[in-house]
Amino acid sequence: MSAREERRALPSRTTSLYDYALFRHGIEPDRRIPSRGFPLPGESPEIDEDDELEWGPAEAAVGEVLAPLLAVPDTGRAAETAHLRLAALPVEPATVHRITYWIGRRLAPDDPVTGTARCLARRLARTGTHPAAVHAGMGLLIRLGEAEDVPLLRTLGMLEDFADPAVEALDRIDRHAAALVWLTRRSEEPRVRQLIDAVTREDSAAVRDLLLPRSGAPADPPPAPWPVPVARLAEVVRLDGLLRTYPQDTALVGLAARLLATMADTYVHGPRFPDYSRPMPLYEAVVAGAHRLVPDLDAHATLVSLAVDLYCGAGAVLDWPPGRREELLDALGGLLDRPAWAAVAARAAEGGGGEVGDVLRARWIRRTGRRPFARRGGPDPFRLEVVVTDPAVRGLVETRILADGLPLVASLFPIGVGEHPRALLDRGLLRAGAEPREVKLAWPHCGEGCCGALHVTIRREGDHVVWDGWQGVQGPQPGALRFDAAAYDAEISRAAQDREWEWQAHTTALLIAQGLRDRPEVLAAWDCGDVSTHPAWDDPGTVVVSFRHGPGLGSGTQVPDGPQLYFEWLVPDDGSPPQAQADSAIRRLAAGDPRFLADLRNARREDAEALGFPWPGEEEA
Repeated sequence: MSAREERRALPSRTTSLYDYALFRHGIEPDRRIPSRGFPLPGESPEIDEDDELEWGPAEAAVGEVLAPLLAVPDTGRAAETAHLRLAALPVEPATVHRITYWIGRRLAPDDPVTGTARCLARRLARTGTHPAAVHAGMGLLIRLGEAEDVPLLRTLGMLEDFADPAVEALDRIDRHAAALVWLTRRSEEPRVRQLIDAVTREDSAAVRDLLLPRSGAPADPPPAPWPVPVARLAEVVRLDGLLRTYPQDTALVGLAARLLATMADTYVHGPRFPDYSRPMPLYEAVVAGAHRLVPDLDAHATLVSLAVDLYCGAGAVLDWPPGRREELLDALGGLLDRPAWAAVAARAAEGGGGEVGDVLRARWIRRTGRRPFARRGGPDPFRLEVVVTDPAVRGLVETRILADGLPLVASLFPIGVGEHPRALLDRGLLRAGAEPREVKLAWPHCGEGCCGALHVTIRREGDHVVWDGWQGVQGPQPGALRFDAAAYDAEISRAAQDREWEWQAHTTALLIAQGLRDRPEVLAAWDCGDVSTHPAWDDPGTVVVSFRHGPGLGSGTQVPDGPQLYFEWLVPDDGSPPQAQADSAIRRLAAGDPRFLADLRNARREDAEALGFPWPGEEEA
């Protein structure tokens, strides 16, 4: 009988799913785990849709089964009871693991029940023959698991149905194991499979060669980017350790610097440091090897991004020993002050025969490059920094607020980015008055309606400005912050007057917006309004003018649920001064119907048809 045929001989009703996972892995000729994991034996238990419990009743039912058993000293008997009762519930097994996770979260570390609950979780996970019982054990281990549970969780993670809860549980106790299970589930690409094999056999040379494939002929295209989140990739390959093994490898230092800058990016779901266990050693290794990098525009921009992050971003709130963060910043500042590095940005900023994007990036370096290093004595009680991220990546503009030298948003709302200076500074929202004012400081990439936002209430109390009434904080609720009112007002005035961070397209966008506010009839005549202007994400030299159209919008009589269309008009940089470009743009908008100057970007098809606009891609030839 072949190995493939033998697999059917292991019935799930008499053998634990943990033992089944070991069996399946053991009979694989190459000991490899398939990309989606091994399927469960036999047919998956089915639940009649009419009988299946929704979340609320399911939570109550699972809690009724497990809660009395968490404190039972005889965990063997408790596991048998839980197994029978959970298997009989009309609840999807995957739902059971989420419910038991929340049950486990209610147990404090010093709760006398916690130790018994942990033993029960291990028994359910190791001996369970029904998916619901195993999911229950793993759900509890997400909260209660310890280092000794890593082999158990990695084994169960080989099964398709248990990989996600295994990663959740391992993320808290062994990030490397979690990343390896996560990556194994996504190993369809041969290069990823080869990387997993090299990591598994601890072949650091092969890992390095896979990360940094040496190009063949000059005409060969560069390898495609890794289809893996950067934090997971860095964790799987133990990137800081790899840098210590190969400290002379310039290409490896450059790759590590780029991955670290991407991990610190606040825009998409917040910085990815929670998925990487050793961000501080990686910063140390990258800064130690940065002098080996060839001074070019990409390396310069990457190091500036890392410095900005260490100064006022996610890197600043890591658990640094006293003074160590400042030492790393000094090392980066000293390196970038060297003539060879300064010359790179200077040449590109003047044109230097490069691309337009290189010029914008070089000018960003010149505007931004000294900010992280211009520290004055000790940390200021209150400091505002308007930060623009690398225009080659995104060119995001945000206001970062530092209290005693540490960034508030990175500390309290790490999944978000600071509000734009137009809102906080140009509109004066941070100004404190006798009447309390609630202010939004940061928002997430997915939108406030999804993951909330960070709000604070600002008020003046005699000689102090008080920030309290925090909302949306991710983590422990902070206390009230008190600032000297005179110093607070002076800092807001300084930050509002400091426009060094702006670039030409940004200034042009502001001037277009101001011009349309001064001449509302330009858009109102065509039932258009709600204008916004900003540099394009993918081309920081181009201004995007967005506006909305709906019958009655110009006169204020639009029906709330009536049809509406959203348009975008691109204004490329023509080399003239910002004011001249803004005046020209407003003249063009005023010369005719702006809806036919712009492109329809967002609408319901029925709204476009009702208002007589062709659907994009179906315009008449």
